Amino acid sequence: MKAEAGDKIVIHGHEVGRKVRTATIVEVHGEDGAPPYLVRWDDDPHDKPTEHLFFPGPDADIEHIPAGASDA
Repeated sequence: MKAEAGDKIVIHGHEVGRKVRTATIVEVHGEDGAPPYLVRWDDDPHDKPTEHLFFPGPDADIEHIPAGASDA
């Protein structure tokens, strides 16, 4: 798994009824785009977004976001 800052991580629920979660990668802490990643979860309930060190499992995919693209 390789990613860069700005890419999205998509976690697919592996249980019936479990929702898909997404996060934006803020920093890559592994070599050559490898985990762990510092992420901000898109469904973060805090007023000020929090960052989490994340090691993706087999239910995770990376969506590569082109440079200059935004969610706006």
